[in-house]
Amino acid sequence: MPTHGRTFPGDPRELSSARRWTRATLNGHPRSEDAELIVTELGTNAVTHTASGEGAGSFHVSLTVSEQTITVAVADGGHTETVPEVQHPPLNATHGRGLGLVVALADNVTVQGDDCGRTVTAELRAHASLRESAPCS
Repeated sequence: MPTHGRTFPGDPRELSSARRWTRATLNGHPRSEDAELIVTELGTNAVTHTASGEGAGSFHVSLTVSEQTITVAVADGGHTETVPEVQHPPLNATHGRGLGLVVALADNVTVQGDDCGRTVTAELRAHASLRESAPCS
């Protein structure tokens, strides 16, 4: 399975670049739109909550792709003592739903690392109905 990786500057304006890169890399995979959204959410968390968003900070995106699965991993710059966790914000809150959205879209989500840097990995499997509806070659 090929793995593609790219490091993006820790500037919120770079999130659109990460999304476009993900779209181009996945080139029409059945779960590419979900992967784009996950990259955006995890990249936003990295830039907002870790050293990735400070000064010369950055975040790294890795995409491992097969016909059946996309694995999205976003690594941050660390320097936070908070562990990523699903929040349950009030209905009028403007933040706090990103990781919950990732968990809802992905088939599996893991968090590795510590306050020196964490990697959040989301696995997206092509659902049977998507594979069955694909045209035969």
